[in-house]
Amino acid sequence: MKIKAPSPRERDIRKVTLWGAILNVTLMILKILIGLFVKSSALIADGIHSLSDLGTDFIVLVSSHLSNRPPDDTHPFGHGKFETLASQLIASILVAVGFLFVWTAGLAIYRKEVNYPGFSVIIIAALSIVSKEILFALTRKVARRTHSTALYANAWHHRSDSFSSGAVLLGGAAGLIGWGYADNMAAIVVGIMIMAVGGKLFYDNLIELTEHAADKQTLQILKKVLSDENEIKGWHALRTRNIGGEIFIDVHVIVDSGLTVLECHKICDKIEGNIRKEISKPVNILIHSDPDKTGFLDGSNRPNS
Repeated sequence: MKIKAPSPRERDIRKVTLWGAILNVTLMILKILIGLFVKSSALIADGIHSLSDLGTDFIVLVSSHLSNRPPDDTHPFGHGKFETLASQLIASILVAVGFLFVWTAGLAIYRKEVNYPGFSVIIIAALSIVSKEILFALTRKVARRTHSTALYANAWHHRSDSFSSGAVLLGGAAGLIGWGYADNMAAIVVGIMIMAVGGKLFYDNLIELTEHAADKQTLQILKKVLSDENEIKGWHALRTRNIGGEIFIDVHVIVDSGLTVLECHKICDKIEGNIRKEISKPVNILIHSDPDKTGFLDGSNRPNS
């Protein structure tokens, strides 16, 4: 059986995700080992966060492969929803990891456990912030170019790791000046940040799973293209929905009842081309032409031939 070569989109997603996985492995090892050595619960929590990043990298790789499969008899609209489901899974992992950080650090404060991890925590946290911000920017850039919802979710997972490392850095600095609860407070802040990011991603993807229409900006563009077309008398029944990184659009346009099928087809092709020029995301367009019963575009009442 011949194995289908990955598409350019899948190659781009795979490349940036693999680089992210390499960085996540490196940061995870550094954070957990040094965190255990200096007994920093915040740095250990941040290391576990990097481990969760590694898990989501794997999810993105699998979902991008599944979602790039062509439409078939069982999935005539394609497999784009696999990316949405993957994004939901990533968001759920973020919320769970964030809650774990808040719980464990809060329990430590309740038990009056204090810790002064030292300067090494600040060094590792700073290294993590710089590297994760670079990875976030690169991943988001590829996500926007490929219109991958799962990769976009993973980009924000990278940024949440940067945010959490920032909290660890502040906690480490506060520990250096003698505040023994700073490390656990930093872990709580990290957890809350991660839960907030995860919650937003979960909501955004839930909207897509409920067959929500395209965003307002896209709808405005569509309506303008249709209203500006002078070869149609009007339009109605505009419907949109998102499937993965693709927008599905169907609309009815009202045309001169005296036009031939070929002429109607050319008008629909023209409208489709104008829509593709105005919308940067991949689109799947279905335009149905309805005959106008009030006369011809030139105002005459010529009989149909």
